[in-house]
Amino acid sequence: MNQRDIYITEFDLNRLRDVLRARISIEARDRDHLESLENELDRAHVVDPSAVPHDVVTMNSQVRIEDVETGMETVYTLVFPADAGIQEKKLSILAPIGTALLGARAGETVDWPVPAGVRTVRIKDVLYQPEAAGHYHL
Repeated sequence: MNQRDIYITEFDLNRLRDVLRARISIEARDRDHLESLENELDRAHVVDPSAVPHDVVTMNSQVRIEDVETGMETVYTLVFPADAGIQEKKLSILAPIGTALLGARAGETVDWPVPAGVRTVRIKDVLYQPEAAGHYHL
């Protein structure tokens, strides 16, 4: 994972840690990925919701991304696992793409491992960010 700054609110950090604790104990197959996310959270900057930069992907943010290889653009929302659904274009934070997006800024590229190698997307825009909209407890 990239060593970029990650800004997170205490509310989201606590929710993510609860999810990770439950998943790490039961999902041996994904343990490395989940522990990697946990390490990212360990180094995250915990900030007041009003201090989160508006162009940063946070939980429940809606983002427009572009596949660097194909040029195809898609809009997704980064959500907690219980709210995820590919039909609704809601990506789980626990999916490798979700983990890669957390903390990224508009204009940056992120990548994550896939069976055929590595996928890379560019964050074209953060269309909605709860913190920027004053919605602090989604």
